[in-house]
Amino acid sequence: MPKPKPGGRRPRRRERKNVAYGVAHIKSSFNNTIISISDTEGNVLAWASAGNVGFKGSRKSTPFAAQMAAEQCARRAMEHGVRKVDVLVKGPGSGRETAIRSIMATGIEVSGIKDVTPMPHNGCRPPKRRRV
Repeated sequence: MPKPKPGGRRPRRRERKNVAYGVAHIKSSFNNTIISISDTEGNVLAWASAGNVGFKGSRKSTPFAAQMAAEQCARRAMEHGVRKVDVLVKGPGSGRETAIRSIMATGIEVSGIKDVTPMPHNGCRPPKRRRV
C-alpha cells in the first residue's frame, strides 16, 4: 500500500474577476437549495448551498437555509464585482422566494426573474403520493 504524500493538494487561489453583470441560478428542490452566480458566458463566479452553509438533514429544505446560502453566495459574487444579476429559478422547493429576497438585500440589483423549471411532456413516472 503506498504511503500518502505529505501536504496533499494545495488549495488553488481564487482569482478576482471584474464582472459587473451576472446570472443567478437558484435550484430549489424539496431537500436542498443550491445557488450559483455566473457571468453571462456561464462561468461560475460563486456558489453556495444550504448544506454547504452548515445545515444538515431536514433543516436544509427550510427557507431560512436558502436565505443564508443566497447571502453567502451573493457576498462572494460581489467580491468579483457583480452589481446586477438576472435570476433563473428552477424547482418546486420552499427556498425560492427567500433566496431572491436575500440576494436583493445584499445590495445586488435584480434586473429580471425567470422560472426555468423543467416541465415533462409526460416523461418519467412521478414518485408515488405520500399517505400521511
